[in-house]
Amino acid sequence: MTPTKNKLSIVFIGCVQFSEQALKVLLSLKADNISVVGIITKSKSTFNSDHVSLLPFGIAENIPTMDVNDHSDTLNFCRQLAPDVIFCFGWSQLLSKEILTLPPKGVVGFHPTNLPENRGRHPIVWTLALGLTSTASTFFMMDEGADSGPIISQKPVSVSIEDNAKTLYEKIIKVALQQINEFVYPLRDGCLNYYVQDATKANTWRKRGEIDGIIDWRMTADSIVNLVRALYHPYVGAEFLYHGEKFKVWQSEIFNKKIPKNIIPGTVLAIENRNILVKSADTSAVWLKNIHKKVAVKVGDHL
Repeated sequence: MTPTKNKLSIVFIGCVQFSEQALKVLLSLKADNISVVGIITKSKSTFNSDHVSLLPFGIAENIPTMDVNDHSDTLNFCRQLAPDVIFCFGWSQLLSKEILTLPPKGVVGFHPTNLPENRGRHPIVWTLALGLTSTASTFFMMDEGADSGPIISQKPVSVSIEDNAKTLYEKIIKVALQQINEFVYPLRDGCLNYYVQDATKANTWRKRGEIDGIIDWRMTADSIVNLVRALYHPYVGAEFLYHGEKFKVWQSEIFNKKIPKNIIPGTVLAIENRNILVKSADTSAVWLKNIHKKVAVKVGDHL
């Protein structure tokens, strides 16, 4: 990198696995006059399944760090540090207008979809649950909307039928870290290009609830398999109910033969070791594998 007098000071906000990896990249760029001057994170989270506290980085690097579980005045914290830019990766709350307008270079956000498509909540989960074959890693300048600001970097990410939440998450992180290394220098030097999102192409994914993770045997086999993939680690796992008890399923597979339509969805068709073959919609069936605890069922039972 060509020597430069340009500098970039960053307040970093985040509390998930990707936040941790992105922060490591930024901390490695001190020699390029790119410095993290403050960190905002959560020591605990009941919302983020992939939660990571960034407090240890603040201690190790001697960087002022705020735990929002203990303090809520993030605006004053940022004002005191006066950063050139704020990076907000892996943060479920919208930032206030005062914070968004505080740094002269704005606030950079991240969303793992092909914006303006698929704004909103749980992007990795929805991508897999809906059976999409591609997504994207997108960085944008945050505004008062949700995932609606001008895009500064976007790269496609393929989604294979073998992917689950863990492998897709890893794919996205790998691409996103490369992007950070590419756009942070023009951001520092004041020559960053961006383009405004086309709002006419936007849709928004809603927040998912516990009921969205329950397998309904009236779903097709491929929809059930997609749900299991979507809720794989680090997420909570897809579940089915039997006699009021919940059972988590971490792997599943479409049965390669047709089942008569007159067999009721939810009927147990076969049992091999701890794997259970269950009738699903139409003529389909699905193998449930890697169930987290033993299910006391026999062939012919109904889930």
